[in-house]
Amino acid sequence: MSKKDRKKETVEEQIENAQNENIAVEEQSVEEKLQEELKGEKDKFLRLFAEFENYKRRTAKERMELFKTASEDVMISMLPVLDDFERALSHIDEDIQAEELRKGVVLIYQKLLTTLEQKGLSAIKVSQGDAFNADEHEAVTQIPAPSKDLKGKIIDVIEKGYKLGDKVIRFPKVVIGQ
Repeated sequence: MSKKDRKKETVEEQIENAQNENIAVEEQSVEEKLQEELKGEKDKFLRLFAEFENYKRRTAKERMELFKTASEDVMISMLPVLDDFERALSHIDEDIQAEELRKGVVLIYQKLLTTLEQKGLSAIKVSQGDAFNADEHEAVTQIPAPSKDLKGKIIDVIEKGYKLGDKVIRFPKVVIGQ
């Protein structure tokens, strides 16, 4: 072989090697592109999955809250009945002749109260001498305090307050000392 033929073969080999490298680079770049696309799709999937899980948790929580407070309207409409029972019991206690009637009314009152408590109703405990808090109590009126230590405190409870679960459905109505 002559020098020309060798040079020609060497040049042809170099061209072929360069073409092979270009093909390898193209294959590698296609592979890299596919890897990047796969990584992007995995990221989208994980984000979508996390968003769906958050949605499921949020709707489950909302559903539980709805079940807890679904009977709120019924409970609110039953509160005046409870108040009437309490007023009747306070007046029947004064009448000695109506002892049997008082026992029957107490029995019905206890049954109603127990049923409502089983459904999530609870009375808000407020007593005379407690500090007045506008976020927790509804002030009906202010009267001069009978003593200095009762200024700004609750003197009398006019109407009980009630909660349904953790939600206040009626604030206690109180009289505060001035």
